[in-house]
Amino acid sequence: MAITSALVLYAVIWFMTFLIVIPIRLQTQGDLGNVVHGTHASSPEVHNLRKKAKITTLVALVLWGIIASIIIFDVITVRDIDSWMFNRMSPREAN
Repeated sequence: MAITSALVLYAVIWFMTFLIVIPIRLQTQGDLGNVVHGTHASSPEVHNLRKKAKITTLVALVLWGIIASIIIFDVITVRDIDSWMFNRMSPREAN
């Protein structure tokens, strides 16, 4: 895996994880009963984005390590996925 591929993989995992973490323990203006005139009741009042970004970074790092290890050590390859689903690729040549 090249450095660019590793960085792109980490960025994708980080943003997907962040989108999952954002709504956890989110307190809206409607929940707190303090709706500012001109805004929706579902507007966030307490969001804790810095804490959620730190949690996301740690979780994404662990997930990235697992997925990168699977890719680097050829635990699962493209040919394996093809043989399970499509069976279009020729088998790997024996060395």
